[in-house]
Amino acid sequence: MPEPILEITRREEFSAAHRLHDPRLSAEDNVRMYGPCNTEHGHNYAFEVTVRGPVPRSGMVMDLNRLMVILREEIVSAVDHKHLNRDVPFLEGVIPTAENLAVAFWRRIEPRLARFEGARLVSLRVQESRDNVVEFRGEQG
Repeated sequence: MPEPILEITRREEFSAAHRLHDPRLSAEDNVRMYGPCNTEHGHNYAFEVTVRGPVPRSGMVMDLNRLMVILREEIVSAVDHKHLNRDVPFLEGVIPTAENLAVAFWRRIEPRLARFEGARLVSLRVQESRDNVVEFRGEQG
């Protein structure tokens, strides 16, 4: 009988400041594009990482404690209480929208998750506010 396939999700939180600003645009165009988010401000973010895989004899798709360590080492320690525009090397040159954060976080953790046999990263959600959430599933356009 084949092993069942399940998804597991780990949620982490961090607080950070940012400014949505494209240096290629004029000041007026930035205000038009990003509105009030063109000024420096902060968020209490949350992000969720979902991994899919078979449930082997161990009973775990992946040890959630190991997933927690990866997320804290690769993302939380780099972004918590930082200014995303200027304090985070892996975001250099990136306009720190929730969409861009989801893609950058994916790229940061995918190589480490690929080392776990059978487990595959399938979704990364970034919650910028209570009402705004983005989700990346690794698709490239």
